[in-house]
Amino acid sequence: MSRKRVIGAFVVLITLPLVLAAFEAVSFHLRNRNNGSMISSGLKREYLLYVPRSYDPTKATPLVISMHGAGCWPVQQMELSEWNRLADSEGLIVVYPSGLEEAGPRVWGVGAGPRLASDVRFISELIDKLEASYNIDPRRIYANGFSNGGGMAFVLSCTLSDRIAAVGMVGAAQTLPWSWCTERRAVPMIAFHGTADPLALYSGGQSWVAPRPFPAVPTWTANWARRNRCRPMPDESAVAADVTRREYTQCADDAAVVLYTVHGGGHTWPGGGPLPEWFVGPDSRSIEATREMWAFFRAHPLSRK
Repeated sequence: MSRKRVIGAFVVLITLPLVLAAFEAVSFHLRNRNNGSMISSGLKREYLLYVPRSYDPTKATPLVISMHGAGCWPVQQMELSEWNRLADSEGLIVVYPSGLEEAGPRVWGVGAGPRLASDVRFISELIDKLEASYNIDPRRIYANGFSNGGGMAFVLSCTLSDRIAAVGMVGAAQTLPWSWCTERRAVPMIAFHGTADPLALYSGGQSWVAPRPFPAVPTWTANWARRNRCRPMPDESAVAADVTRREYTQCADDAAVVLYTVHGGGHTWPGGGPLPEWFVGPDSRSIEATREMWAFFRAHPLSRK
C-alpha cells in the first residue's frame, strides 16, 4: 500500500504542473477571446467589439477604432487604453481589431507591400460591417493605436482619410518614411510619447524592435503639421510637472496637430492600464491619454465637402 501511495504521489507531482498549465492556457483563452470575426482578403480577421448599454439605435453614434501594439491582442489593448469607460459615459462604440498572427506575433503591416494593403482593407470592411449593424455617425469615426498600432493609425490617415475623421497615437512606432504618405487631406492628429521610451525612441534612432531607425517624434509631428498646412510655430505649455503640450494651430480645415511629451516617460499609455516597468520604462499618471484623446476627437469631426 505504501508503495502505491508513493507512486500515486509521484504521479500527482508530475501531472499537477501540466494540469495547472492547461488551466492557465484555458483561462487565458477565455479572458482574451475576441467576439467578432470576418473574412477579408481571403483571411479570417478577428476583432473585439464593445457596445455600451446606453447605445440608442435611433441616434448616430461615434465609432472609435483602437489598435494594439506588436505582439499584443485586442483584450490587452482594451485593458491598456480603458476606452470602454469612456464608451459608457460618452455613448460611443469601440472596436479593437486584431492584427494578423501568422508565423510570429500579432502585428500590423506597417511596411509598404501587400500586407499593408490587406490590413487597410480589413479596417475599411470592418467599418462597413459595423455601419451595417449599428447607427454609426460617418463624420465621427476615429482611429488610434499603441506602438505598432500607432503606426497603423498613421497608415489609415493616409489611406482612409475620407472615412477617418482624426487619429491618435501613443508611443507610436513609425516605420514608414514620411514621403510614403501621398494623401494631402489635413487629418487632425494627437500624439503622446515618453522621452525615456526604450522601444520607440523619442529622439529617433535605431531600436532593437525594428530593422529601420525611428524618426524623432518632434520632427515627425512637425511634418504632420506641414501636411495639415498649420502655422509653423507651435504653442507650448506645461500641463503637469512631467508633461508638456505642443499644439500646431491655424491649420487647413481646423485640423490641429498636438503632441504631449511625457518627460521621463516610457513605452506606456499615460493614465491607462499598467505594463511591466522593467520592460517598458516608467509610467505617468499625470494625464489620461484616452480622455485627452477623446476631447480632441470630439472637437474634430470629419469636415463636410
